[in-house]
Amino acid sequence: MSIESVREFLTGHGRAGDIIQTAGSSATVAEAAEAFGVEPARIAKTLSFRGDSPDTCVLVVMAGDARTDNAAFKATFGRKATMLRADEVEALTGHPVGGVCPFANPANATIHLDTSLKRFDTVFPAAGSADSAIELTPAELEDLSGAAGWVTVSRLP
Repeated sequence: MSIESVREFLTGHGRAGDIIQTAGSSATVAEAAEAFGVEPARIAKTLSFRGDSPDTCVLVVMAGDARTDNAAFKATFGRKATMLRADEVEALTGHPVGGVCPFANPANATIHLDTSLKRFDTVFPAAGSADSAIELTPAELEDLSGAAGWVTVSRLP
């Protein structure tokens, strides 16, 4: 189970006890915001895009109110922003749809953090399931995720 791999990963960093699980779904930004009692923008959604080859993916973690800026994505990654199909997500990210997160991912998944997150003191990325999250500062998110770096591939409303 994906949340168990995240729990094991976070145990190694002394943070497993910080995982928050809800009674209902937190699979969408709106559901997560309601479940965790925060504004939707503070939900750190992890978007799954195709990588350079069919067996790789790029994960971009961005604020819940941000949208992908296709031109910025192409300028940053050198390719069109093509989302993974639902049936590819778990195989390439290690997590189910609704629980994709920047922790405990396979080596074929490269994680990038979008600068839209930097405007918040804390954000809430999923923790491997459609009913979990962890509250982190952007610096903690960067450290724990092992992200390749910060990018600006979003636009705000």
